[in-house]
Amino acid sequence: MTTKPDMGLLKSLEEVLDLERNALVQGDLDQLTQMAPEKEKLIDAVNDLQVLDSEDLIRLQDKVARNQALLGSAADGIRAVADRMAELRRVHGEFSTYGADGQRSDFAVRSHAKLEKRA
Repeated sequence: MTTKPDMGLLKSLEEVLDLERNALVQGDLDQLTQMAPEKEKLIDAVNDLQVLDSEDLIRLQDKVARNQALLGSAADGIRAVADRMAELRRVHGEFSTYGADGQRSDFAVRSHAKLEKRA
């Protein structure tokens, strides 16, 4: 049975999706976290409507797909930063060089080098 979608509900979800997109573009992860429960509640309510075909729902689905792609890109960026930070921590503790034979040599770097002052 197809029912007419609740336009107020669809409008609310569309507004949340637009706010989510803005937060993603601006990198505001705190705002994303705060709006997630409201978004889930609205999506559950729309799913309960059992509407099979509606231009409004298609538009919402496109916005959800767009935001999912942005979320995926944001997650990739966060992983890249975490990997880079781990690499920097690793490099901070060692020094690598290559010899004439092309072999890599690693040397440990002292973390607390002391300078001795002599008179």
